[in-house]
Amino acid sequence: MQHAQSKTAQRFKYKFEGVVQGVGFRPFVYKIAKKYNIKGFVNNSSEGVFVEAEGLKDDLEKFLKEFKISLPPLAKIDKITSKEIELKKSKEFEIVQSLNLNSKYASISPDIAICEDCLKELRDKKNRRYEYYLTNCTNCGPRYTIIDRVPYDRANTSMVKFRMCDECEKEYKNPNDRRYHAQPISCHKCGPSLKFYKTYNKEIFATNEDAIKLCAKSIKRGNIVAIKGLGGFHIVCSATSPKSVKLLRKRKNRPTKPFAVMFENIEDIKKVAILTKKEEELILSKEKPIVIVKKKDPHKLRKRELPVTSFVAPMIDRIGVFLPYTPLHHLLFDYVKCPMVATSANLSNEPIIKDIDELCKKLDNVVDYVLDFNRDIINACDDSVVQAIGDSQEVIRLARGYAPKYKKLPFKLKDKILCVGANQKNTITLAFEDILVTSPHIGDLGSIESMEYFKRTVESFKRFYDFEPNIIVCDKHPTYETTKWAKEYQKSHSDIKLFQVQHHYAHILSCMAEFDIRERVLGFSFDGTGYGDDKAIWGGEVFECDNKNYKRIYHFKYIKLIGGEKAIKEPKRVALAMLFEEYKLKDILNMDIPTVKNFSKTEIKNLHKIWKNTTIQTSSLGRIFDAIGSLCDILQISNYEGESGLIIESFYDSTVKKSFDFSIKDKEIILNNLMQQSLKIMNENLNKNDKKRLISSMFLNTIAKIILQLSQKSNINSIVLSGGVFQNKTLLEKTVKKLEQIGKKVYFQQNTPINDGGISQGQAWWMIKNKNIL
Repeated sequence: MQHAQSKTAQRFKYKFEGVVQGVGFRPFVYKIAKKYNIKGFVNNSSEGVFVEAEGLKDDLEKFLKEFKISLPPLAKIDKITSKEIELKKSKEFEIVQSLNLNSKYASISPDIAICEDCLKELRDKKNRRYEYYLTNCTNCGPRYTIIDRVPYDRANTSMVKFRMCDECEKEYKNPNDRRYHAQPISCHKCGPSLKFYKTYNKEIFATNEDAIKLCAKSIKRGNIVAIKGLGGFHIVCSATSPKSVKLLRKRKNRPTKPFAVMFENIEDIKKVAILTKKEEELILSKEKPIVIVKKKDPHKLRKRELPVTSFVAPMIDRIGVFLPYTPLHHLLFDYVKCPMVATSANLSNEPIIKDIDELCKKLDNVVDYVLDFNRDIINACDDSVVQAIGDSQEVIRLARGYAPKYKKLPFKLKDKILCVGANQKNTITLAFEDILVTSPHIGDLGSIESMEYFKRTVESFKRFYDFEPNIIVCDKHPTYETTKWAKEYQKSHSDIKLFQVQHHYAHILSCMAEFDIRERVLGFSFDGTGYGDDKAIWGGEVFECDNKNYKRIYHFKYIKLIGGEKAIKEPKRVALAMLFEEYKLKDILNMDIPTVKNFSKTEIKNLHKIWKNTTIQTSSLGRIFDAIGSLCDILQISNYEGESGLIIESFYDSTVKKSFDFSIKDKEIILNNLMQQSLKIMNENLNKNDKKRLISSMFLNTIAKIILQLSQKSNINSIVLSGGVFQNKTLLEKTVKKLEQIGKKVYFQQNTPINDGGISQGQAWWMIKNKNIL
């Protein structure tokens, strides 16, 4: 009886949802349909991919099984729905034209680094795409950055203006070809052209292959060049030349912030960095992110090893490394033959630049030359930044290769929710139907240009998904640009409801969303700045919370901020404020320590008056990092966010087991006389670096010990660690290990940003869990 049933023909209609467009999914379906003698068709739609499959029961079962074991590398199925329909007795299996439906719920694939097949063709002299600088296929190349609207067809991308040659068109239409419906398909004959310009007057010096060679010569001569990538321009110079890197720092007004370095291969990275197995895996992954790794001691490098000048990442023991991810990068290394600084082309607090006119207008005094191609970037997208935490990863910047980021919900929403995130490291998140999608990194919203970029991103995502929000969620901070924008948007759309979520609670919620945590958690939310419910600046918070409510059970004792925002950029002010808490003014004036020596006596007296009268207070752990940095002369003026934490981490010594005294009184975490304890070490008969090493190590040990002690006191077993302070790899790894040793279940974000880039997802999660929207 069973055998007879297996010989009966059936026809099913399937809908596949997830990342199933622009990733070779339809030709994959076509090939397995042919393999199992299935008839029918497959087509793209704005809801996903539809398949009608007719065949014998056994063959249909084998057909479906293939979706679990041999998907294309970039495809991801979130959901399959099916229903049996009437037989149509189809004669063939076909790939039919895309359907344009009213709703748009298809996932847009992130841009992906060049695949091994395309790389082999790039090096094959017999292949027609030999040394073709924009080669790609369905398994690699641009996606998000070139799409204007869905479905993902060539007519809806920036490739629409390039007419395919006969050979490309043949590949494009052949379901058995790797480039079947690869929308950016092109070649030397029909693709975009490459040009090498002088910046200030856009004079063309060379085109195509000659442009690459001339660009390489310019870099080797010490010049600074802007090179177009997938989502915007990089500013590039030789990473081995101190002169070039110092020149770039001067022109870009970037005194100490680390630069990322692109290496030709993993072997060259290993010459300058110590890699764990997980770090190597991340560097070699198909996303090719920037990976933060530990430098080798430069004094131990052999002469024949490729040097990277210390000016690339001064004063810290980490370096951001990544591999070439476009064919153009690979071809450039053929001639440059050394690691290259590759940093985002932008002005401070502005988004990455994506077209040559803007680049020449804004950076003509920074770069000497430009290597550009005329395939337009519709959606700018920066490089992703990650680091390994044990055998897991931590996302610092969610962008190329990882975003847009999708999370499938196990239910459908009746509302359309737009969450606009924080003011720094901004992302937006949309929640609708049964998906939650987070945008790539937008950045710090500290300029008109960055706010325009934010607005463009909102409009792009609304266009992608026919999305008009009826709910907007923002932060509680009244002066955040996103908060102001949300309130203005609501004024002009009276039917929209506006909700606000506390910043540090949103950090915890973002982690809870990633792991779908449903139980009550003990959440440690540590960062630099966030608006508190009592109108103080929070940043060292401990919550008991679930997906609906939170209770602030502990926080670091408040510090007065001398000069408000100015104190955030001047660690010496925070340290001075903490000295005022512990010492009399006359004693401070006579101190021979770095913090005090950075002010005149008159300045100290005036700042003491300001301190006594100020009402601006903070519980921020980030500011305490700053105070420690100032006291032991690690950092007096901050050049970039989190600088003191990075330098303190570089001084950490695992052999130091001591920590500073602290106490918990009522709701306050008190670092008992932290300045006095630190000054005692500063007065010991040790060299300067040993003092820095001891204080830095004891401080990180203290924070880990505080988290451990509070976790032990709690009867809650699930611990969440979130916020920018936990970008400190040493602190996070140490804390996770100690918590797991006492049997706690520890969560920290691994696929979404642990810093403010995750705030929009946390806002969305709160809204989903708090509104009757099912």
